[in-house]
Amino acid sequence: MEKRIFFITGIDTDIGKTICTGLFARWLHQQNLSVITQKPVQTGCEGISEDILVHRKLMGVELFADDRLGGTCSYVFQKPCSPHLASEIEKREIDPSKIIAATNNLLSKYDNVLIEGAGGLCAPITRKVNSIDYVQQQNFPLILVSSSRLGSIHHTLSLVELCKHRNIKIAGVMYNRFNEADIAIGNDSRKIIINGLKNFGFLGPVVDIYDYRENKSYDFSNFIK
Repeated sequence: MEKRIFFITGIDTDIGKTICTGLFARWLHQQNLSVITQKPVQTGCEGISEDILVHRKLMGVELFADDRLGGTCSYVFQKPCSPHLASEIEKREIDPSKIIAATNNLLSKYDNVLIEGAGGLCAPITRKVNSIDYVQQQNFPLILVSSSRLGSIHHTLSLVELCKHRNIKIAGVMYNRFNEADIAIGNDSRKIIINGLKNFGFLGPVVDIYDYRENKSYDFSNFIK
């Protein structure tokens, strides 16, 4: 069985990447493919990562042993702020090699590992390493969570161009249409984003995401082709 890792990031804060990660994991699970999600760093909570809990709920499964043992979230900090600052406040240094080791351990047990990043793609993990540096170093393909809200075209195409410059593969886009204010604007923005992806050589699919509470069925098969 082919082993896969995807790094899931968003164009902005509260863009829906936790929900999108959970929905993708649920789809893989429904295809009888072994899958686990990982959150390298979680801030603003204690104990088990809140985002991991959301992933499992959406997947319709209980917590895995790796969740309870901290294997799916290497660092959890109480302060709801950027990981680099939260770690300094608690005087616990973030070691990227520990996160990499955790990913490799998960990949040895599961065929698909979905990594939900903390914050946006350019957000710092430490004062020396941003998420985009980490993704580039590990050569992870990205799934980019975008939306139809104001400013999304700029944020999305800026990240697309940056990924092209950094030789980072974009495997696909999840287009979050939850609470969309104007369908016509949303449709037009989607077209512009698709054209932008093509202009930079990214041919991955764009999947529309709606209200996750409706238990709607999604098809992510093109993400793994």
